[in-house]
Amino acid sequence: QAQLVESGGGLVQAGGSLRLSCAASGSISSINTSGWYRQAPGKQREWVASIISGGRTVYTDSVKGRFTISRDNAKNTVYLQMNSLKPEDTAVYYCNAGITSSSGGYYYTKNYWGQGTQVTVSS
Repeated sequence: QAQLVESGGGLVQAGGSLRLSCAASGSISSINTSGWYRQAPGKQREWVASIISGGRTVYTDSVKGRFTISRDNAKNTVYLQMNSLKPEDTAVYYCNAGITSSSGGYYYTKNYWGQGTQVTVSS
């Protein structure tokens, strides 16, 4: 089993920046696609950005040019650098990752979610 723990959320004024971190721990053989999602009050959870094997990054249109997803493989950590923040970016941000673990000589892949971190952007 593995776990994801997010950090870095907080309150920031419009135009400001925050960097979210998502650290994976536990039984980890490899981390496959990693991504960030967010859920605003009264809305469904939406995908924000992903980084896939080979380092390719993809973003939802509303954050392109403002957010950057990156990964430090040595630290098993994924980051989301958020610049030029807008009030509409206010949400709980969740980290997601597909992690391959081993147990008793067998490998299995499971999808994990972090607990979420609140980002609030004031106007």
